[in-house]
Amino acid sequence: MQKLLQVMADLRHKDNGCSWDKKQNFNSLIPYVLEEAYEVVDAIEREDMQDLRAELGDLLFQVVFQAQIAKEQGLFGFEQISEAVADKLIRRHPHVFSDVTYASEAEQKQAWEDLKAAERKQKEPENHKILSGVAKSLPALVQCEKIQGRAAQHGFDWPNVEPVYDKVLEELDEVKEAWQSGDQDHIEEEIGDLLLVAVNLARHMNVKPEQALKKSTAKFKRRFEYIENKVTASGQEVKNCELAELDNLWDEAKIALKQSI
Repeated sequence: MQKLLQVMADLRHKDNGCSWDKKQNFNSLIPYVLEEAYEVVDAIEREDMQDLRAELGDLLFQVVFQAQIAKEQGLFGFEQISEAVADKLIRRHPHVFSDVTYASEAEQKQAWEDLKAAERKQKEPENHKILSGVAKSLPALVQCEKIQGRAAQHGFDWPNVEPVYDKVLEELDEVKEAWQSGDQDHIEEEIGDLLLVAVNLARHMNVKPEQALKKSTAKFKRRFEYIENKVTASGQEVKNCELAELDNLWDEAKIALKQSI
């Protein structure tokens, strides 16, 4: 760790450092932080442990990079980051680091959320709101899930999955009505409402919507590539095929790819 911190300091050295590294700031590094985080996820999903080790290193480097910039500005350093997160973990796990006991996993989860809420309120004692602290830069599905989950903790939620399912059908009808009106802004609004309640349905069914959509997108990609390979092998192009032919190939892909798993 000390070697990595020294390498980072050398890269930012005002005289002998790297010109690219020296000109970076908190904001300019945002795309790299996001990219490295997603590459860690990709390595995990591919179950490539060698690549995961490398990608975790790249992500750690982004933390070290931000810490070095903060240190140069007299704000904080890597030691303060490490100490703060360690203290927070100890504080949020009293059942591990003190004599607190929980009767169930649900009680433990509620205690965790209560501690987080207390920390948020301490940060913003004057303007604290229930939905404060959910990062705006999160992917839309993740942000929606977190906001709805936060509201649910305070009693604003359906009691079970059945009314949520009915709400999905209701929103779908409203999308159709908006589409028939031809008002594009209204269509966008209703599509957004449909997606929001779909996220709520996923939450009630203990499904992570972001992960579910990623898996379905990957499944779509595999099936479409099956179609593309079949069409190409016949000497045609996908765009020149009749929809009925492509639909038949889609059904064929569903069977063939399922059997190959």
